[in-house]
Amino acid sequence: MNRQELVNLIKERQSYLCVGLDTDIQKIPKHLLAHADPVFAFNKAIIDATKDLCVAYKINTAFYESMGIRGWESLQRTVEYIPEGIFTIADAKRGDIGNTSAQYAKTFFETYQFDSVTVAPYMGRDSVMPFLQFPEKWAIMLGLTSNEGAQDFELQQFGEEYLFEKVMKAGMQWGTPENLMFVVGATQSSQLGYIRKLVPEHFFLVPGVGAQGGSLEEISKQAMNKDCGLLVNASRAIIYAGNGEDFATDARNIALQYQQEMAEYLRIF
Repeated sequence: MNRQELVNLIKERQSYLCVGLDTDIQKIPKHLLAHADPVFAFNKAIIDATKDLCVAYKINTAFYESMGIRGWESLQRTVEYIPEGIFTIADAKRGDIGNTSAQYAKTFFETYQFDSVTVAPYMGRDSVMPFLQFPEKWAIMLGLTSNEGAQDFELQQFGEEYLFEKVMKAGMQWGTPENLMFVVGATQSSQLGYIRKLVPEHFFLVPGVGAQGGSLEEISKQAMNKDCGLLVNASRAIIYAGNGEDFATDARNIALQYQQEMAEYLRIF
């Protein structure tokens, strides 16, 4: 999916909601465990319930890899089930020497046909560039994250800059607003306005809304640009909204609340 297609989808749906399919088999409703593929049965129901309210789905690959081959099969079924025209994110946080990153890129862009993959840039330029060589595919590079450990490296100062600033400035030299996004955590609201000035054009993937306490209003006010420029992810708050047989209806109700709030911010910000 190219940038204009993503922007058009956001405008059409009046939504910049990304639903995180971080599906933990220990947390899904018990009645689904009778299915041959319980994880896919859960994901299918969530997708059916939310596909008209969101513009993206993010699959955190750790929840699938941990189950071995069965997990990878669930992941593949899930990606194939997501309707065409909705942006897909492999939240895999890959990044290695160039020839290894090239294989990771082929895994997620060719084998599994994702639109994007999250990338860890610690090893530098050659670990990121292979992800930027695929037409209409995206690398989503870690910028400033929400976790406690962000203090260890990302928020360390080097001269007048934080490390995350150096990383994001470097990323802007490697990719363009057409193929590179940045992860910026929702709980870093005090930094969002500054980061948007630093990176005016690129899309931000913003996790941390809902269960982690990030404010959708504050994110939208601080970081929206002329094309919206945001994919705001909610995972647990939506997919685990209910745990009975009507879990998908509960998930839809929460997703609808997010979409309606987003429509309002698209109008006023």
